[in-house]
Amino acid sequence: MATSVFFHAHPDDEALSTGGTMRLASDAGHRVVLVCATDGSRGETPGLDDGQELEAERLAEMREVELRTAAELLGVHRVVMLGYRDSGMAGDPGNEDPGCFWQSDDREAAERLAAVLSEEQADLLTCYDANGTYGHPDHIKVHRVGVRAAELAGVDVVYEATLNREHFRSSMKELMRMAAEAGLDPIQEQDQAEFEAELDEGTVGVEGARITHHIDVRAALDAKRAAIRAHASQIPADSFFVALPDEAFELAFGTEWFIRRGASSGDAKSTDLFAALDSE
Repeated sequence: MATSVFFHAHPDDEALSTGGTMRLASDAGHRVVLVCATDGSRGETPGLDDGQELEAERLAEMREVELRTAAELLGVHRVVMLGYRDSGMAGDPGNEDPGCFWQSDDREAAERLAAVLSEEQADLLTCYDANGTYGHPDHIKVHRVGVRAAELAGVDVVYEATLNREHFRSSMKELMRMAAEAGLDPIQEQDQAEFEAELDEGTVGVEGARITHHIDVRAALDAKRAAIRAHASQIPADSFFVALPDEAFELAFGTEWFIRRGASSGDAKSTDLFAALDSE
């Protein structure tokens, strides 16, 4: 059995992008460690009933509790908070906060993560693709810090979590149809159009040809959905994606995509992150 470290930017990122893979890895007997770079203190709070805006410290405390609840649902054996403040979205004033992750020294942050990798004797690490999947400063930083930390700790198997643009291009209309049939209010047309434009412009995810691993996580979807719901301050109980009927939720979240650093994508896609360890 192996030890896997999943490195994420904010509480809730782990459930949304790699939750199924983490649950399956844990169920298979692997040790799963979750490292979260920031406290999530600049997150929005649409999930709070009164729509209140919390002070950063209070929100950070709430989001860590949510993270630990989600981690338990995903079979995580250890949660590590790396200790940085949330930087906010690109262009947010929080980007300039000297204590935020975006402003941290790459080497110093990598050393913090490398210490966890060494302590855990990690066999593999996951971070994000070079654009942080969708350009968020903290996600881009996770890529840079993750790659450097793996080098410092001597972890040779590194994966970049990403999104498959082609999948979302081809499935968007079907997803909206299923949601409408289930009586859900559709995503606003403007929001949908903006997302499709981002796919076309190449600012979200990567083309399928670059992906080396696609993980079928349908067997873990109940745990993944429960973990997403655990982040209740960020994701309301009636959130569109959480409320999707099972078939639509499977279409949206039933596969998780990764790029193995240093590997050739080719045509065949691996379905097991841990298979690479057999050849090391």
